[in-house]
Amino acid sequence: MGRLFGTDGVRGKANADLTPELALAIAVAAAHTLAESDRSHAPLAVVGRDPRASGEMLEAAVVAGLASAGANVLRVGVLPTPGVAFLVGETKADLGVMLSASHNPMPDNGIKLFAAGGHKLPDEVEMRIEAAIEANAATAWDRPTGAGIGRVHDLLDGADHYVQHLVGSVPHRLDGLKVVVDCANGAAADIAPVAYKEAGAEVIAIHAEPDGLNINDGCGSTHLDVIRAAVVEHGAHLGLAHDGDADRCHAVTADGEEVDGDQIMAILALAMREAGTLTDDTLVATVMSNLGLRLAMSREGIRLVETRVGDRYVLEELRASGLALGGEQSGHIIVPAYATTGDGVLTGLHLMSRMAATGRSLADLASVVTKLPQVLVNVPVGDRTVGATAPAVVAAAERAEAELGETGRVLLRPSGTEPLVRVMVEAASEETAREVAERIAAEVRLASPA
Repeated sequence: MGRLFGTDGVRGKANADLTPELALAIAVAAAHTLAESDRSHAPLAVVGRDPRASGEMLEAAVVAGLASAGANVLRVGVLPTPGVAFLVGETKADLGVMLSASHNPMPDNGIKLFAAGGHKLPDEVEMRIEAAIEANAATAWDRPTGAGIGRVHDLLDGADHYVQHLVGSVPHRLDGLKVVVDCANGAAADIAPVAYKEAGAEVIAIHAEPDGLNINDGCGSTHLDVIRAAVVEHGAHLGLAHDGDADRCHAVTADGEEVDGDQIMAILALAMREAGTLTDDTLVATVMSNLGLRLAMSREGIRLVETRVGDRYVLEELRASGLALGGEQSGHIIVPAYATTGDGVLTGLHLMSRMAATGRSLADLASVVTKLPQVLVNVPVGDRTVGATAPAVVAAAERAEAELGETGRVLLRPSGTEPLVRVMVEAASEETAREVAERIAAEVRLASPA
């Protein structure tokens, strides 16, 4: 069996790569692995999903697998990923399962796992689950019978508890703000408009009618053109765009200009430092964050700690160092005081709260970060490790870094799930960034032809 887990769970085309049989096997192995430390009670699992059609099929398989392993199951239905993580903690469950492929198109689906407390799994635990799947396939595992089989119940008020938690976290009400929210026809279609309204904003919701097939279809955080136009049309103060499972948030200004995760992190970091809640005046971001964020935080006297790509690595650093804010350029923002994973709706609430508290526009707040042009080239390779570490590639990257000096940088990263090497270059101009990126990409292709 190849490596199942990528940077954010298991993903693939539903019923082709990610089959009900595989979903059941993952559920059984997860129950055995995540609930093995305490056998004094039947394990409890929370299961949620986004609205894509294949989620119904995969939910049935996951629930069957968990129950067959002796775990009791609370189904919470369609809910954002951070809502499922929140309910894992609230119900004191042993594990959680979210069925979603996030921003991926509808034919795909995925399985995200949470440990007790609603935390994403470290690599070591994912490897143990994969080993358990192989062991269970090779040798029949002991199945409980009779009263030992898990029971299944629906948690009907889970969404209400989650909305109350979100609204209760807001430091300043949003009265007077008009926001357009793009729900991506996804898991936030009901949750986001309600939460923003209850916090005081006037809300115009678009792409909030999921039918199981239209999730992320030309909408949401990866397709901002529609929300840009809607914000201008409605004269809104801002727009917020979520992805299919609402763990991301991107924003647009009143003029329709994009505000990405780096800028949102900067805005929240300054607000939290002012409130005295930014622990050690430190922000955690990944190596993919724009150099403009680093320069802005240095200028403002805020330390920036870098991690690998993936919000779970950001969270691991936040937990290990007891820090209060972190995230990714892609819009995964984590505020550990209120969430155990990236939460797009929570992010939107706190971003608008800062606007309401200061009376400043989103464009004004976001201007703290001047983004440098960033070019990303995905290079198909035969061996992604060789492609990223070959001496000629490393030498080309070092020469480029020396050329760019303090006005740019180079990042080489093998993909975690595809036969690609990602070459990212930042420079003072897009022309320079592209020329340098293509030069290094050529060396990657020579080192490991696809």
